[in-house]
Amino acid sequence: MSNPILTTPPLRTMARLVPPSVASTLVQSLILLVEAYWLGALGTHALAAVALVFPAYMLANMLASGAIGGAVSGAFARALGAGRPDRAQEVVNAAWMIAFVVGTAFGAAMLAGGEALFHLLGGRGEILAGALEYSRIVFAGIVVLWLFNQLGACLRGAGEMRAQLAGMLVVTSCHFVAAAVLIPGRGPVPALGLAGAAIAIVLAYACGLLYLLLLIGRRAHPPRLQAWRMPSAAMLRPLARMGAMASSQSVLTILYSMIATGLIARMGTDWLAGYGVGLRLELLMIPVIFGMGGTLIAICGAFVGAGQRERAVRIAWGGAFATAVFVGAIGLLLAWQPQFWFGLFTDDPAVAAACAAYLRIVGPCYAFFGLGLCLYFASQGLDSLAVPVAGTLLRVAIMAIGAILIGSMADPSPRAAFATMAVAMVVYGITIAGGLALGPWRRRQPPAAAPDATPGRQSTPQHPS
Repeated sequence: MSNPILTTPPLRTMARLVPPSVASTLVQSLILLVEAYWLGALGTHALAAVALVFPAYMLANMLASGAIGGAVSGAFARALGAGRPDRAQEVVNAAWMIAFVVGTAFGAAMLAGGEALFHLLGGRGEILAGALEYSRIVFAGIVVLWLFNQLGACLRGAGEMRAQLAGMLVVTSCHFVAAAVLIPGRGPVPALGLAGAAIAIVLAYACGLLYLLLLIGRRAHPPRLQAWRMPSAAMLRPLARMGAMASSQSVLTILYSMIATGLIARMGTDWLAGYGVGLRLELLMIPVIFGMGGTLIAICGAFVGAGQRERAVRIAWGGAFATAVFVGAIGLLLAWQPQFWFGLFTDDPAVAAACAAYLRIVGPCYAFFGLGLCLYFASQGLDSLAVPVAGTLLRVAIMAIGAILIGSMADPSPRAAFATMAVAMVVYGITIAGGLALGPWRRRQPPAAAPDATPGRQSTPQHPS
């Protein structure tokens, strides 16, 4: 099976793949907006409760789609680029098993340790009770999110962005209806509040998973569904290695978020709720960046599989800088006019002021966040994840040191906390870009021509004409 990514000019391929990929992630982001809209109607305590759960939920999404899912996409794309559809199908079989095992284990861990985690993050009383009510339902059914995202990762690796978009449209449509019915209550359905919000997420991903299963069930080429076939150890080992390194990036990202959330929680419910609204924008940027990043995984992976690594690197840089400009423009706009964002979720003056403070300080640095994260995704196609993981570790270290210093103050300043987040974001982007440019993505110089060793002859110097 020939790979059209290799036979089509890269700009044309990106023009074909990026729009449905970005559309898919934007559509997925509507889940966050719809949920936040209904939670805002429930009040500040509901927003604060879900803010405690949100990092763990996003970790599951990031692991399933961007980390382990990205490793699956990259391996699938490299297999197709090398002309090995049989190996590509093995990737699918491994992805299906990994999603079931890891997704189930993740849900069980959160059900067992969620209360301790939310308490550690500052949850108390009504807010802690709300976080537990929401999280117990979400994590009991989180495996369907894993299965959906792993199948979607295989479709991305094949360059089938439109098929993934169709699956995401199913998820978002089902969530829109379920949230509108279950959270406030409609007709004979009672108002379920936070429990309704959690049920809506699980139900939506279950519908999306069913759609993808029907889509690939009768295919004659990868990705096909062969759940009864065990993947080989030779396939599981490299996927486990790449997935573990990519997962460490996601775990560090959420650890950063938890440190920041725990610090802000000490400053009061209004600051926590306002930060939760602002954080939704930052986390909303992750799937937006992934729209370009997921495309780069497929394109760069295909060229690496075909032995054209230098070309893959050039494409990765172009996509990453374009993403940085786009995300940076959004950050600057909402730093200038923060009401465009917080006005969607709350009319509480204190919560709005807290969100505005976050956006005005952190928003101008979003370009560095977009640059670093897009380079991370491209690195999955190029199998060069060590530098992005190091950049993320540095970001977490800056936030942790800042949290210790600010938390030791007699009157901790939320604005100082936001400034620490901004500095960490800038360092993150610069570290990853510089590390890749000077390290694994450094342009390789062609070997110097050997001097002419024929006796009695001298090589003639070459001069530019």
